[in-house]
Amino acid sequence: MIAVQDTLAGATFRVKVQPRARKNGITGELKDALKLSVTAPPVDSKANEACIEFFAKFLKVRRSFVTIASGQTSRRKLIRIAGMSAAELKKRLSLGCREL
Repeated sequence: MIAVQDTLAGATFRVKVQPRARKNGITGELKDALKLSVTAPPVDSKANEACIEFFAKFLKVRRSFVTIASGQTSRRKLIRIAGMSAAELKKRLSLGCREL
């Protein structure tokens, strides 16, 4: 199970992004992180934007609530969801992953 933590700014979790994939989606878990495939290339922050857009839709929150807290230039990123507790985030992630 991935680690989800509460912070003052919202709940956070780790993700490993695979750019230039065939389609966008969560493809599994890797240690403490979700594996996310995005079709966008890793240039000009396009993969970062695709990551933010994916989680905003997946978690049904405003796009402005989703930020990359660290790892902007890395495949391993820390995603922060503002205004959401770790318990709520875990619930939404588990429900959404079952629908895949």
